[in-house]
Amino acid sequence: MESDDRELYSVGEVAELLGLHVRTVRNYVRDGRLKAVRIGKQYRISRADFEALTSTPDSAEGAGPAADGIPRGRHVEVSSIVQIESVSPEAASRLSTLVTASVQAVRDTPDALRIQLVYDKERARLKIVVLGGAADTAAVLNLLDDVLGPGNDLLPSEGWESDRA
Repeated sequence: MESDDRELYSVGEVAELLGLHVRTVRNYVRDGRLKAVRIGKQYRISRADFEALTSTPDSAEGAGPAADGIPRGRHVEVSSIVQIESVSPEAASRLSTLVTASVQAVRDTPDALRIQLVYDKERARLKIVVLGGAADTAAVLNLLDDVLGPGNDLLPSEGWESDRA
């Protein structure tokens, strides 16, 4: 989409400009990371609020990298979905508590991680959605790898499935 002199953007237009999913932009609005005005049933984002989110004017063609050649004002966010199969409700609860507690420790930072955990009892599946900076997301993924790795008894390999029937 060409960036023109418009003053209001739809959620879909902002998503297209940033290369994000529409749901991600809506979450930014709900989380307060992106200011928006609700008009009817739709959100509208002003040019100023869009530029505040990206930290660079979207129409500044002359604004290039700084003297050291590194572009300024870029924000990197990672979204990861971890799906864990064959998880008992008790193990899912313990894992959820561990992940949530580890994220709460750094909650006061501007780019705090956002975690969503969903347990599907019928499929014995735990999904963990992690949104945030690359380093913090990597730390959560490393924690999960350490906790779920071989030699850890958090996820029993067999036995509890027969109790579900």
